Amino acid sequence: MTANVGIPRTPASPADYRLLLPDGWFRVRIDPEGRERSIDALVDRKFEGVDNAPHLKRQLRDELLAQATAAYRDGGIELYLSLQQAGPLTIPASLLITLLHPAPGTAQPDPTELARRLSADMDAEATVVELAAGTAVRVRRETGQPDTLAPAGAPGSADEVLPSVTVDYQLPVPGSAAHLLLTFSTPLLQIADAMVELFDAVAGSLTWLDGDGTHE
Repeated sequence: MTANVGIPRTPASPADYRLLLPDGWFRVRIDPEGRERSIDALVDRKFEGVDNAPHLKRQLRDELLAQATAAYRDGGIELYLSLQQAGPLTIPASLLITLLHPAPGTAQPDPTELARRLSADMDAEATVVELAAGTAVRVRRETGQPDTLAPAGAPGSADEVLPSVTVDYQLPVPGSAAHLLLTFSTPLLQIADAMVELFDAVAGSLTWLDGDGTHE
């Protein structure tokens, strides 16, 4: 499966990018025009064949709508949710793609300096890695404890920190001062390393495209 969306461009920047995603990942449109229709399609697919759970469907719809609204407000351009199955269970995971714009007149930071700042700000290990799409800063962090793990979509208080493994990839958009931020997350701490391998593979598949859809 490929993800493909336009990015603001300069004459020297790519027109687009492409990612390879596993089968079973669902793209949620987060723009105001398509948000509700996209979420309704996801909820219908999730509850296909289930006719006696209107409350759960409504709760999931409200949660996804709030998530998509917040993602768009914070600069998100794409949101993907995993509907992959392992037997009867869904493997919960997400990918949020955000376009980061620097303050006017600010140049792209050196990757090593950016990694140092992110390590300090996020209290996590940040490393500089080489991807096919360029040099990126990778940050892996974990929250919560495995014995408090809640199923995906389980209700929680507003101030509750749910367990999760998150991997961020931040890389510069060629020919511009912007950065593309890929934020992968899953609550499956028990198989965190395997999930992180999947996230790394998806990030490694990112390629830039020029105006006619070919690789730069």
